[in-house]
Amino acid sequence: MAKGGIKRASPGADDEKNPLANVDLSEEDAKKLALVQRELGRVELALDRLGQAKVTPAYEKRREVAKSIEKFWPVALMNNSHFAFFTQHSADQLALSYLEDLWIARDTVEPRCYTLEFYFKENPFFTNSVLKKVYKYNAPPTAADDKPDADGITETMLDFSWERDVEAQATKIDWKDAEKALTKLYPEADGEDDDDISVDSGSFFNFFETAEDKGELGITIANEIFPEAIEYFLGQAGGDDDDLDSDDEDEDDAEEIDLEKPKSKKQKV
Repeated sequence: MAKGGIKRASPGADDEKNPLANVDLSEEDAKKLALVQRELGRVELALDRLGQAKVTPAYEKRREVAKSIEKFWPVALMNNSHFAFFTQHSADQLALSYLEDLWIARDTVEPRCYTLEFYFKENPFFTNSVLKKVYKYNAPPTAADDKPDADGITETMLDFSWERDVEAQATKIDWKDAEKALTKLYPEADGEDDDDISVDSGSFFNFFETAEDKGELGITIANEIFPEAIEYFLGQAGGDDDDLDSDDEDEDDAEEIDLEKPKSKKQKV
């Protein structure tokens, strides 16, 4: 799509301008667009909620099958490069080998909020049979006066903001040996700011014992790994980065041959 602004003029055409620049939007048209955008958001949210209701029974069937397959979830998780970054220590990987089930329990009021539930077999590290990462929904005061439409959508739902309305919570891990707790042996690395992630992220289990989710690991698990768990287990998902690296290498080769040839831009999906 063309960007607004002045185009670079060709020789002999100093006054040539972008015909799409300086488009005036009236206040009335702006309000119409805002209303249509909100209505589209309402429809998309209704479809998401319907889709979640439809897919949950299939996830439940997958859950039972996955339980019967040795190390299904540890393999699926480790085949995601983002998750693997946070499980670099062999002790973490050994502890994760006792993981036998993973589930997402969604908030009944706001399904975009959820609790990640990791179920473990008896293991030498901790006594918890389940470790949870809660993303709690904090409903604004106005939600009490909301009236849902025919699809169960309220005005508050349309104004939902993950940054404002969601609070990540920590879970206490009952380590069998406090001195050998993985979060003590491999503490979460301190970055210069909240967005900084060290090369060594510390133990994966800091994810549970620390409320903040700096690396958005929970979001990756919920939005990427959990929906495509079978593909990750079979090694059929998460290969986009390799494809991009291969394409980048091809582009580098092309540059060596013809430095004037423009690079093709990849479409983000």
